[in-house]
Amino acid sequence: MKTSGTRPLAIASVGLGGGSLVLFGYFLLFGPPFPFAIADSDPKRLAFDAFLCLVFFTQHSAMIRRGAKDYLAKRVSEARVPAFYSLASGVCLLALVLAWQPTTRFVFHLPTPARWLSGSLALLAVAGFVWGAHSLRGFDVFGTQRLQADLRAMSAPPAVFVVRGPYRYVRHPLYLFMLLLIWSTPRLPYDQLLFNVLWTVWIIIGTKLEERDLLADFGPAYRQYQASVPMLMPSPRAVLRRQRPSFDS
Repeated sequence: MKTSGTRPLAIASVGLGGGSLVLFGYFLLFGPPFPFAIADSDPKRLAFDAFLCLVFFTQHSAMIRRGAKDYLAKRVSEARVPAFYSLASGVCLLALVLAWQPTTRFVFHLPTPARWLSGSLALLAVAGFVWGAHSLRGFDVFGTQRLQADLRAMSAPPAVFVVRGPYRYVRHPLYLFMLLLIWSTPRLPYDQLLFNVLWTVWIIIGTKLEERDLLADFGPAYRQYQASVPMLMPSPRAVLRRQRPSFDS
């Protein structure tokens, strides 16, 4: 077992991964934190922004696939794969947030009364995202739990399929609240329209790919969950169901 570099890797994963998420949250709510010009026209800005999105999509979706994980595990050890994934995601997300090019033209500006509704939806999305993230509880976002287990020469605890919070109503509530947040905007410049469309398409495609891995990991329990709970849009039946379904145990 190789332990050299494990602690620096954990610190870098939390620092870069966590820092990029904080800046991304700011970006979604207020726009680029430190805007600077790279392109000199709106068409060039949109092309550059699309490139940034595609880089992030490719990294994020490719590295999470089972084949990529197995490939990386042979080179850095299985315990370090989640932390390397967090690092790579942090770098790509940070590049997107810091290099994003705002456009000068807008699709629309909502009038003041509608802005209150837009702001309320955004707050609802943020609250829902926090609720969903809290429901995951032991989810190892930055891969530090795997690294700690590796340092102690312990096996990582097996993944357990448990349904809590908003996961009782939709299978992917974090994606749902992300979509609600990006579309509940009081003003829509063309760069944000591009961002919203690309991320909506990517989330839908990525969710379907993720479902395959979840089926492989949890088998019949997840198949029953699929049959009982919608993927992204809650149905009245799922929302009104207050008791936990049988696959929650």
